[in-house]
Amino acid sequence: MNPGRVLVGLLFAIGILGSLVSGAPIYSRILYLSTLLLTVSWLWARLSLQGMKIVRQARSLRANVGDIFEEHFEVTNNGMLACLWVEVLNASLMPGAKGSRLLTGIGRHQKRSYVARTWLMRRGSFSLGPTALTSGDPFGLFKAQKQFPALDSLVVLPMLVEIASFPSPLGLLPGGKPISRKAIDVTPHASSVREYNPGDPLKRIHWPSTVRRGQLMVKEFDRDPQAEVWLFMDAQATVHAEQPYELSADQLDGWLFSKRPTFSLPPSTLEYAISITASLAHYFIGKDRAVGFVASGQVQTIIPAERTVRQEDKILEVLAFLEAEGELPLGSLVSAQAKQLPRGSSAILVTPTTQPEILIAVDDLQRRDLKPVVVLLISESFGGLKGGEILAQSLMDRNIPVCSVYNGADLSQALSGLVSSTADQEIATRWFKPTYTP
Repeated sequence: MNPGRVLVGLLFAIGILGSLVSGAPIYSRILYLSTLLLTVSWLWARLSLQGMKIVRQARSLRANVGDIFEEHFEVTNNGMLACLWVEVLNASLMPGAKGSRLLTGIGRHQKRSYVARTWLMRRGSFSLGPTALTSGDPFGLFKAQKQFPALDSLVVLPMLVEIASFPSPLGLLPGGKPISRKAIDVTPHASSVREYNPGDPLKRIHWPSTVRRGQLMVKEFDRDPQAEVWLFMDAQATVHAEQPYELSADQLDGWLFSKRPTFSLPPSTLEYAISITASLAHYFIGKDRAVGFVASGQVQTIIPAERTVRQEDKILEVLAFLEAEGELPLGSLVSAQAKQLPRGSSAILVTPTTQPEILIAVDDLQRRDLKPVVVLLISESFGGLKGGEILAQSLMDRNIPVCSVYNGADLSQALSGLVSSTADQEIATRWFKPTYTP
């Protein structure tokens, strides 16, 4: 209960009772004063937000987990009265969202602005709002609120880690001949021309054929013989595990004057797998490799291999919304897609599975002259099933490169093949991490 209202209500009651019982002038004055105070305070509160506006702006509406998202808030008073105080409430559902402030002394036709910094801790899409402005009268008797709907959304992409080196497919397939399948992007191997269709890029127009035929003609290309990289991410619901955790966001308004915070992924095989897959896509596209992506989560997703920056954006955006809700095992997904992959390509499998059926999948890939690589998340270290280390050893016995990733591991170091102990060096593959100790 508002103490100010209680006090004014008590004065009002004393004024009425005193006027009725004794009729002394003091009680009439108390009654008039309390009535005037209530009336003025109510009107002030109603008019305090008239003409108040807030504008939220961000330099970019796409960022990665672990980044600091900066947003500019500007509050403008175009009303008839000076605003003694106004509370800005950022009601965004983004975890740890900053931007709520208490501002004082905003005069007529004045502006107040500030910058809010939010540490992005969860991937997905988050609306930047709604935003509420709350103000009131000088005595704190009444409050008024004004809502502003969200106008923009922020897409938070998976966290990327730097990879120094990773096994790459051969530069060219044996013989180096173009593959007689039409390519989506431009390659050095033009094969034919066809009529222009709406949406075709102008750079593919073949002008000599256009002049001869009197209509726009575009070039078609055969696929480059350079080997592709395909990323298979396991999104089957039954294989993923996670330990209980809570996201905690520190106040970051003063982070420029101190050490920038370091983000750690939650102890979830899904979040580790998504970050690893996103980092590998970023790494290979940066090496000018054609990268494809396959996963079966909420729906089955197949992104044909391309080498453009746009391809990285497509893969990262899919990963931003991917959840472990699939029913199809990774082995079945790989076997179904393997026949579509060009010979000599690399198939990188990112999975926390402990099931031996993954061995059948990599054998199938090898029979098709494909190069399997397995990034194996050790489920036991995430509170899941045991058997990951045994599976990793079985893969190494088949001469399959294996990168074993444990909960809390430095992904940049693990994916770059760096060793940090003598135990690492005693293992045949330079990727296999030290044995997990619960």
